[in-house]
Amino acid sequence: MDSPVPLAQDGLDALAGFTNWDAAGHAQSQFQLSGLHCAACAFTIQDALARVPGVRAARVNAASARLVLDWDPAQASLADVATAVERAGYRAAPDVAASSQALRRAERRQMLWRVFVSNFVAMQVMMLVVPVYVAEPGDMPPDIERLLQWASWVLCLVMLLLSAGTFFKAAVQQLRSRRLGMDVPVALGLAVTFVASTGALFDPQGPLGHEVYFDTLSMFVAFLMLGRWFEMGARHRAAQALESVASALPDRAQRLAADGRLESVHVAELRLGDRLQVPAGERFAADGVVEQGEGCVDEAILTGESQPLLKAAGAEVAAGSINLEAPLVVRVTRVGADTTAQGIVRLMRDAQGQRVEQKLVMDQVARGFTFGVLLLALGAALAWTWWAPERAVAVAVAVLIVTCPCALTLAAPAAWLAAAGAFARRGVMLVRLDVLERLTAVDLVVFDKTGTVSEDAPVLSGVTAVGAEADVLMNKASSLARLSRHPYSRALARPEAPSDAWVDVREHAGLGLEARDAVGQVWRLGSPAWVAAFAGRVMAPGAQLAFGSREALLSLSLTERPRPGALEAVAALRAQGCEVQLLSGDAPAAVERMASQLGGLPWVAGATPAEKLARVKAWQAEGRRVMMVGDGLNDAPVLAAADVRAVMGQGAGLARANADLLLVSDRLTDLPWARERGRLTQRVLRQNLGWALLYNLACVPLALAGWLPPLAAGLGMAASSVLVVANARRLARH
Repeated sequence: MDSPVPLAQDGLDALAGFTNWDAAGHAQSQFQLSGLHCAACAFTIQDALARVPGVRAARVNAASARLVLDWDPAQASLADVATAVERAGYRAAPDVAASSQALRRAERRQMLWRVFVSNFVAMQVMMLVVPVYVAEPGDMPPDIERLLQWASWVLCLVMLLLSAGTFFKAAVQQLRSRRLGMDVPVALGLAVTFVASTGALFDPQGPLGHEVYFDTLSMFVAFLMLGRWFEMGARHRAAQALESVASALPDRAQRLAADGRLESVHVAELRLGDRLQVPAGERFAADGVVEQGEGCVDEAILTGESQPLLKAAGAEVAAGSINLEAPLVVRVTRVGADTTAQGIVRLMRDAQGQRVEQKLVMDQVARGFTFGVLLLALGAALAWTWWAPERAVAVAVAVLIVTCPCALTLAAPAAWLAAAGAFARRGVMLVRLDVLERLTAVDLVVFDKTGTVSEDAPVLSGVTAVGAEADVLMNKASSLARLSRHPYSRALARPEAPSDAWVDVREHAGLGLEARDAVGQVWRLGSPAWVAAFAGRVMAPGAQLAFGSREALLSLSLTERPRPGALEAVAALRAQGCEVQLLSGDAPAAVERMASQLGGLPWVAGATPAEKLARVKAWQAEGRRVMMVGDGLNDAPVLAAADVRAVMGQGAGLARANADLLLVSDRLTDLPWARERGRLTQRVLRQNLGWALLYNLACVPLALAGWLPPLAAGLGMAASSVLVVANARRLARH
């Protein structure tokens, strides 16, 4: 067995990249595990870590082989965590690309070796037993038959030591932790088969009879190893999908100094406001806004968008995307953990680390099922001992093997993880895996308007200034607008405008921004009525945005257009049987105009966050299942109340959005696709569970009746696991 992949040295810097911190200084770290095969493995690791000082909670997802650890690094070290996992019989590495890749390589080498040994031995044993099977009575001399059996015994002993030892080790660990996992009946079946066959070989006239089952034993181990090889491949593909995003970030960037010189710096040295030069063919090291240049950018790894997007001055670019054409100068707006790519990585880790309630129920069922299997096998052995002692061992082994609940525990997590991978590749992040079930029940989809069904950047169509020059007020408004993520603010935020020093900046939900300038004067940017009431002046007719103080007022008219694909998304949702409505805080004229462009949607205008929340709760009181789609900027209360929460875009709050779905792709057409994929996931999940239960219910009576030999039982058990994983893989396509 290869030595464990070492965890990084202690210290706060060592935790960067796979750890988040709460206000109390507690850490939540993500680890990649190896050696897991069933739900009991997860419980064993959790129990082992619960005894480590400083560990508050440990959550293990056996399907994705991922550990989420809530702990206090001041009381425990990474070495303590590694030791506890290793003593439980498994291995761990921080969930960062280098260490987790090394861990997977080691696991893959071990599994490949075990698969090779088991299949090689199985082929050799079958070659040794075929002459015995095909020989006519009296054609095979007894001494030759005994020699072939001895050769099979030696080969099986080698296989048990080099290939199947993992089952016995895992079974011992599970029993020590008082858990009954899949490895317990498997190890017991292997042990009974080998011991019984060995006794029959050593003493054919003894109590164990003269029948040997070395061919059954070797083929069962070979089938089981092949099944686990496919299961491991599914876990590794899920981890590689996450790392493909994490590895998209470059290590260094070209920063423009104040005197115009270029300096190569590590990405950790980048700060907000830095100006970077990104040559053609290079990746962006941080999120930012283009200041100079124009060219196409490939964002496929982040959003799933296959076509390059044109980026000019003022356009936003995301870390990890590729500059395809001309050099661009970019002003950094988000660095490190706040970038879009890092937000996606955290969301994918969180989703893969979740243990959905339905999966927990299946784990409990599988554990109880395993205990019942052991009692059933014991009862079958005793019954057949009285009836036909020569067949008692074969029947008991067949019962143990055929009822191993591998497929049962794989049914749900395999489907969820495969679906999550397809969502991620399309640019839709599943923050909560259980949303796949809730999506299928949605019958009312409610859209916010600004930044959701409308384009991100409205067009400025009219400016009216009172109390100061329009150009002066526009420059000042543009400077304050840079501090906001609202789409209206982005329409004003011009890169060439001078920057003001703003202090005491506060955002009022649903209203806008308020701040003080360098001389202490208070300014507001946002809702026309809110700003006009503060300025004490009359707003120009038709204004959608205002900027003002006690001395001046700027009225701004903006023209909105539907987001590309919005009309198609509404039509597709309606075709799926969903009612679609527009719920906005904007002026009635603007909301009505947008609703008519989207096919005559029912609409509500001028709604405050509290009124939006009341309407959603009223719909739910009528029995409606509501999906709320917003931009996550000022819709937190109504999003929290909805049955399904979808949030647009790649904003700075990506990892903190109160959402079930994050549309990183910004494509509204992904919503009907997500609902359809949710239905497919539920269908595949039911198929997996149905097959797993049907297989066990059909084969158990056959094994008890002695009609299912151990070899067929082993083939069926391994095939059922492979079938479940293969069926779930259909969800990985999009």
